[in-house]
Amino acid sequence: MDIQTLTTFFMWCCILNGGLLMLWSIAFIFAPELTYKTQSKWVSISRENFSLAMYSFLGLFKVMFLFFNVVPFLALLIIG
Repeated sequence: MDIQTLTTFFMWCCILNGGLLMLWSIAFIFAPELTYKTQSKWVSISRENFSLAMYSFLGLFKVMFLFFNVVPFLALLIIG
């Protein structure tokens, strides 16, 4: 596998995962009640715990996105 293929792979990973992160963030920011009502049908959880879990997962996903997608993509761009 050459550097160009890896760069293209990580570019698409960044696009797809970045889009997912934005969609998830937008849904939680602009429609928090809809998000809570949808999820609370499957899992019995208080509103406060739901907000804490969502913010925690968003933060974790953002760190993982940066660490496993953006950093390797930038490194490949630098060495390519």
